[in-house]
Amino acid sequence: MAAALRALMLSHSPPLDALVVPSEDYHQSEYVSARDKRREFVSGFTGSAGLALITGNEALLWTDGRYFLQAEQQLTNEWKLMRSGEDPAVDVWMADNLPTDAAIGIDPWCISVDSAHKWERAFAKKQLKLIQTTTNLVDEVWASRPPPEANPVVVHPIKFSGCSVEDKLKQLREELLQEKARAIVLSALDEVAWLFNVRGSDVSYSPVVHAFAIVTSTAAFFYVDKRKVSSEVGSYMEKNGIELRDYSEVSSDAVLLASDQLMSAKTAEEMVNDATETGSGGINNSAEEKNNDLIWVDPGTCCFALYSKLNQEKVFLQSSPLALAKSLKNPVEIQGLKNAHIRDGAAVVQYLIWLDKQMQEIYGASGYFIGSEVNDKDQLRITKLTEVSVSDKLEEFRASKEHFRGLSFPTISSVGPNGAIIHYNPEPETCAELDPNQMYLCDSGAQYLDGTTDITRTVHFGKPTSHEKACYTAVLKGHIGLGNARFPSGTTGHVLDVLARVPLWKYGLDYRHGTGHGVGSYLNVHEGPHQISFRPPARNVPLQSSMTVTDEPGYYEDGNFGIRLENVLLVKEADTTFNFGDRGYLSFEHITWAPYQTKLIDTSLLVPEEVEWLNSYHIRCRETLAPHLNTSEMKWLEKATEPISA
Repeated sequence: MAAALRALMLSHSPPLDALVVPSEDYHQSEYVSARDKRREFVSGFTGSAGLALITGNEALLWTDGRYFLQAEQQLTNEWKLMRSGEDPAVDVWMADNLPTDAAIGIDPWCISVDSAHKWERAFAKKQLKLIQTTTNLVDEVWASRPPPEANPVVVHPIKFSGCSVEDKLKQLREELLQEKARAIVLSALDEVAWLFNVRGSDVSYSPVVHAFAIVTSTAAFFYVDKRKVSSEVGSYMEKNGIELRDYSEVSSDAVLLASDQLMSAKTAEEMVNDATETGSGGINNSAEEKNNDLIWVDPGTCCFALYSKLNQEKVFLQSSPLALAKSLKNPVEIQGLKNAHIRDGAAVVQYLIWLDKQMQEIYGASGYFIGSEVNDKDQLRITKLTEVSVSDKLEEFRASKEHFRGLSFPTISSVGPNGAIIHYNPEPETCAELDPNQMYLCDSGAQYLDGTTDITRTVHFGKPTSHEKACYTAVLKGHIGLGNARFPSGTTGHVLDVLARVPLWKYGLDYRHGTGHGVGSYLNVHEGPHQISFRPPARNVPLQSSMTVTDEPGYYEDGNFGIRLENVLLVKEADTTFNFGDRGYLSFEHITWAPYQTKLIDTSLLVPEEVEWLNSYHIRCRETLAPHLNTSEMKWLEKATEPISA
């Protein structure tokens, strides 16, 4: 594949010394549709994050710590793995290794404004040039590229969204006015879906529509493949003052926007009528509109192609106001998320009960509650459980719940050494069989009409070693420590991240991923702009009341096992005795419900406060899930949530 691309690079005008193939689509999405998986097609690496670089004689792939092991396994000898945070960043590597005046090809639709600007700065000293290709070179060699699908746009009812399009547009326009902007270009798929209260199925696991939006002080445009829009949805758009335009028209409309010529069909018709009646012509902007002449562009989500069509002196480069607005859940969304997590918790418990029984019957395991040696591990089995077959069963339990619409990401169902691959994705042909003598990590989630879920539990159906129990307990202590935090308003996730790591650091252990991400309301399972992480972007946005965020520390021992525990938390105002500095204080509320396996806990390592919290959580777990479980299921859950003592 690299050879075919190199031939196109040589024949390109000008010839290209390097070609960048990112993971992202035209909207800078984390998860992309099958036809946008260009980096995966080129490299064979299937992780959700990464960037490929092809030069005249090298092929390199950058990815983060979640995927180091996976990339090592999936990349051929033709490729060199570059570990983000350990090896030089891609822009630094290009500046250091490519010849002076080298031409570096990019598809400007797949590169963000931020990335393009960062690279241009890095290239300045050696006069390296970013070359915007007119077509995507990968598409030219991808003969079997999947065709576009015309999946329908669906209106997301206000009983689930909790806020009308009218109110969202009003708030957005107030923000534009405040920043002296006359328009905003919206590229992020979840922001477009959230603003217009629509959902779709263009991207697996994320209920979004491939669409752009432009909102001005007087108009709103929705750029989408019109085949996806039914007459009912079309009427809904018209009723809300949203004009439908074809997906490809966003390019020419960006040019019109730059010259202040973009207007709705209705406005254009009114202007023609006015001109006919008065004999005048042209656009008569008010003084206020002339003062507010900036165009708001989010440099992290807007592609370089659209940005390049604007007058860059009149562009306001700032994070989209919708990112924060979307993360602050309204009361309807909060209640929906809580309800979704209760149903989801019931499905996870039913799955654990089923799996416990299967492991005992098929493998002679001692089971979820008892830690003893396997009885008949060598017997010939007609039936066997695999990482994929059991994750399919978990999906069955979820699919039986009200408002289920699919999974929120590919289930990470991993046994033993596979658990150490942080974002492991089992395949039916190559996945492992379950083993009662090894840890089993399951990170999964679902999309429901009233909320998105994400939960991780790690269990053992045989006899865990003292080392495995010590590691599990350290992860649990970090999980409890973060979840119980109280902190002043204005605190970022960068500050809080350490709380989940301290119990691991005590033993010289750690993990290579962030500790928490926001979760959408029937939207993306990974949602910003906030996060809990050691990475610098976590400093940008403080946590605020009504945000959701995950609490998911872990520990991964290459070749042996992986441990992760994850709940979704809701940020809320804390009831503190004092209020130093009148800042106000915040805390977390757990909205995920599933037991922690007490067999894996070394209780001698817990302090009384941690024991008290765990027992209290387990009581809440029983009470919350009871209406959704039958008698025998409740009997299992009661045993799983029996109180422990230090």
